[in-house]
Amino acid sequence: MAAAPKPETLAAFEAAKGFMPVREGLALYAAAAEAGGLGLPLLEVGTYCGRSTILLADAAREAGTTAVTVDHHRGSEEQQPGWDYHDPQTVDPEIGRMDTLPTFRRTLHRAGLEDHVIAVVGRSPQVAKMWSTPLGLVFIDGGHTDEHAAADYEGWAPHVAEGGLLVIHDVFPDPVDEWTGQAPYRVYLRALASGAFTEVSVTDSLRVLRRTGPGI
Repeated sequence: MAAAPKPETLAAFEAAKGFMPVREGLALYAAAAEAGGLGLPLLEVGTYCGRSTILLADAAREAGTTAVTVDHHRGSEEQQPGWDYHDPQTVDPEIGRMDTLPTFRRTLHRAGLEDHVIAVVGRSPQVAKMWSTPLGLVFIDGGHTDEHAAADYEGWAPHVAEGGLLVIHDVFPDPVDEWTGQAPYRVYLRALASGAFTEVSVTDSLRVLRRTGPGI
């Protein structure tokens, strides 16, 4: 039976600002709980306000490891003013740009999980170039352009340990979802075609793959 978050963790997840549905959140938690058994960090690309970070942090706490989340906190393309996913409350009134970092920190504090997360503020490709630690799980949930999704995959997939999990969010095969999910879908197909990853589960737009070979 798949691991499930404690009721208080799930309540914190549902209360947090963000877009991940509960069904996908439960699948993410189950993957993180399994990957935590490797004793390696669990890393997320795309923090936003910390909704999914809650689940990774709780799974990391249970496994005795650490969750790492990477984001520049200026919002991805579809979260900018004028787009459907823009939230004016995330705009810093002093500089007029998005800044989700304060909301993220409040989210973790309210959930009691600050001690189990390392938050890296920076652009994913730059951080990935400096990274050298094997990872039990990489969760790709960053920008939805081909440029950004491919860079996240190329930067972080090499760090997934043997037997570790690569989780990709917002995978939508239908071309009507070009803006929200076609780039993650193409990354997902690329991972499968590489021979390095094997599909473990599909939950709506969430795909879980396991590293079963070398490369990306």
